[in-house]
Amino acid sequence: MTNPLPDSPAADTSTPEPDRTTAAAEVDGTFDIKAKLGDLAAAAGLRRIHMLAWRDLDDVEAGGSEVHAATIARLWAEAGIEVVMRTSYAQGHPPTEVRDGYRVIRKAGRYLVFPRAAGSEVMHRYGPRDGLVEIWNGMPFFSPLWATGPKVVFLHHVHADMWKMVLPPRLAAFGDTIERRVAPLLYRRSRIITLSPSSRQEMLDLGFRSERIEVVPPGVDPKFTPGGTRTPKPTVLAVGRLAPVKRFDMLIEAVAAARRQVPDLSLTVVGVGPERGALKGLVETLGAEDFVTFEGRLSDQDLVDHYRSAWMVAATSIREGWNMTLTESAACGTPAVATRIAGHVDAVADGVSGLLADDGAGIAANLVAIASDADLRQRLQSGALEHARRFTWENTATRILEALADEAVRHRHRWTRLSGRSA
Repeated sequence: MTNPLPDSPAADTSTPEPDRTTAAAEVDGTFDIKAKLGDLAAAAGLRRIHMLAWRDLDDVEAGGSEVHAATIARLWAEAGIEVVMRTSYAQGHPPTEVRDGYRVIRKAGRYLVFPRAAGSEVMHRYGPRDGLVEIWNGMPFFSPLWATGPKVVFLHHVHADMWKMVLPPRLAAFGDTIERRVAPLLYRRSRIITLSPSSRQEMLDLGFRSERIEVVPPGVDPKFTPGGTRTPKPTVLAVGRLAPVKRFDMLIEAVAAARRQVPDLSLTVVGVGPERGALKGLVETLGAEDFVTFEGRLSDQDLVDHYRSAWMVAATSIREGWNMTLTESAACGTPAVATRIAGHVDAVADGVSGLLADDGAGIAANLVAIASDADLRQRLQSGALEHARRFTWENTATRILEALADEAVRHRHRWTRLSGRSA
């Protein structure tokens, strides 16, 4: 049984609650956002939009990119737009399905999905489209080579050194070359949407055109709100795919180091992935079985409960486009401890909604600071709630549709000019 801490939202009635009135009105009174999105699409002639994604939301390896795409597709579909999402196979799921009002096509494996999806679009196998969204998650679909008509590209972050962490040397070198040398030239005229100013800057450093990149941060689902009770002893929560790029090993070692000053500190890891065995081996080597727990995959409600009960959420990734767990936890009144990388510097307001650090030693020091300083915890909890108020999925879906609508208008004007010259 857990008890409210003096600084927890449940125990301190002076802790500010997030103002979700507007977001709730948009969700409960869905006619408002539906009408706005529907009118925007109709004015631009965007009745049918196709989305190309590497993985589907139902894939066992789905993460933030898939949540982002699925949420946008759902909101657009609710507004009356015909949305088709083309992805690779998802284990245990049919190749064709309707989910949340939009059509999902799951065909081909991890690598073949790229040429097969492009071929299907060229042949109009899944019907005509008025707009295209290419979701570039590592390897692009090369839409500038074959796609006609208005389109936008989601590029959440630059992969850089991630290539070497997830692929064999030759494939890693190939991916890096595509990203650094080929893509900036090939996509120079494409309208690109990224999640954060820091990711945008990384793209500019690679040579992408400034005027063609727009920053649209992700939203926070209204289900993430404060409540419940904090654990009686300091708990660190980490949520994400157990993959090398997330560097859970750094976090485990940081928690072990922090326990020298906060002996009752514990870590709960939520997620599945290929690194689970190696991470469990590290826990055994450190003798950390008593204070590190692996929860696996959780239901949405269980995840909310974990966010609310933890003293802090930690993320030690080497690279992120944003890391939605940091703003989800913030909406629950739980501050973050995270690495100072592109994406994290935007998802976390350093010193306001959490603390950033450059290395494992800094992560450990920040864990100690939050666990041992009640005033700091209270301030960061309040700051986290305030920071999270800025992000709604309705705003995200609207701004992305506005970008696609703008491209549709530009495309129409271009063809009008060309037609006039031909005449």
